[in-house]
Amino acid sequence: MADDTNTGETGSPVRYDLVVIGGGPAGYGAALYAGAAGMSVALVERDRLGGTCLHRGCIPAKELLETAAVWRTVGEAAEFGVNVEPPELDFAVSQGRKQRIVDGLETGVKGLLRRRKVTTYEGTGRLCADRSVEVDAGDSGTQTLQGDHVLLAAGSVPITLPGFDRDSTLVMTSDEVLALDEVPSRVAVIGGGAIGCEFASMLADLGAEVTVLEYAPQIIPGVDADIAKALARAFSKRGITVLTGCRVTGHTPDGGGTTVQYEIAPRSGNGDIVDASVEVDAVVVSVGRRPYPDHLGLDGTGVKLDERGFVVADELCRTTMAGVYAIGDLINTPQLAHVGFAEAIVATRDMLGEDPAPVDYANVPWAIYCHPEVAFAGLTEAAAREAGYEVVTSKHRFTGNSRAMIVNDTEGLVKIVAEREADGSAGRVLGVHMMGPWVTEQLGQGYLAVNWEATVSEVAALVQPHPTLSELFGETMLSLTGRGLHG
Repeated sequence: MADDTNTGETGSPVRYDLVVIGGGPAGYGAALYAGAAGMSVALVERDRLGGTCLHRGCIPAKELLETAAVWRTVGEAAEFGVNVEPPELDFAVSQGRKQRIVDGLETGVKGLLRRRKVTTYEGTGRLCADRSVEVDAGDSGTQTLQGDHVLLAAGSVPITLPGFDRDSTLVMTSDEVLALDEVPSRVAVIGGGAIGCEFASMLADLGAEVTVLEYAPQIIPGVDADIAKALARAFSKRGITVLTGCRVTGHTPDGGGTTVQYEIAPRSGNGDIVDASVEVDAVVVSVGRRPYPDHLGLDGTGVKLDERGFVVADELCRTTMAGVYAIGDLINTPQLAHVGFAEAIVATRDMLGEDPAPVDYANVPWAIYCHPEVAFAGLTEAAAREAGYEVVTSKHRFTGNSRAMIVNDTEGLVKIVAEREADGSAGRVLGVHMMGPWVTEQLGQGYLAVNWEATVSEVAALVQPHPTLSELFGETMLSLTGRGLHG
């Protein structure tokens, strides 16, 4: 077969070492890795290569967040002695730039697949018996592919709420927010997880009055409580209202806007539930994503789904059907593009008989691109204690960091969670949690410390460059030795 796109010509089955269904990061990552290993690979995609991450998720969201960052920087330029005319926002220009970046990256993915001699098929792939895949290309006909192995990577779609049917203008999910023509004046963001906080931050920077409604006790569940509290305070300073422990009950459209109703239970568990509402011009529903096996034709195959619709897979991403694997958002693991890449490598290496180590999901890196940014890896203080560890912690704030002062971005902190040794000293690094300027780019050394099971003394002995934002990580480690320099 040619190493370019195939629109699905009717004919006898074509055999490959691997047939991948789904062209998002997990799917195309597996195709590229398998191609590099010399396997013959077919990749089936029903929409556009790059999946949600490239077209309706990570990449377009971060481009719009960067627009917000530029807008914020221009607004603060006078503090640097740079006087500018009152800036104006042309959101259509930003959307155009976003699309150019997305299109360029999609072209890049196509080029990589061609160079790895991966054959791509445009159409809907359905799993059949004996690891065959039927590709329905609509008017172009069907094609049957036969794989020694089949990998399912169909991804996920946004979860919606009852009574909040999306209409692209009044009620939106992440898909619609990323295609906005203009910024609404007042917005309610339902869900204070990573995606919700990113959208809240972006919209607030661009002039919207934002209210975040989160059901859990804190925003960004999974991050250390100290970081979540600090982020809520930082949001409040920027005019973002953050309400946690609240349950949205409905909304009442009125003219061009709507009134969102919610109830808040007392934190102590005692007392009356308070009913409240907020009037907004738009609602962003950001309560997570569900797996999307809908078009895979799994009924009648040996592939099982769990009660939430995730494909059941073991630690090496093997499904309950021999020779069939599933990775990415289709299985119940962290819904992160880089986790999908890691699973792609594990699954492919298992196909090759290379005995790969499973992904350590408890210690994967998390990066949230709101302002201030949040990044973390490993256990929170509470989770470490629940796991039975005796712990010691240290926190240092960016307020006194010289580089943070220079870039005029001092909101945030670094918190290290370490195991307490028998003599009371800090031992193995269990978790690194950060909030502040560019912490998504700083997490690397913290991630390595956690995953290489480094001790505090080992990390503290390493030299940090000065003046940098990343030296605050070093200062926090050094303080855990009992002999810090600047705090």
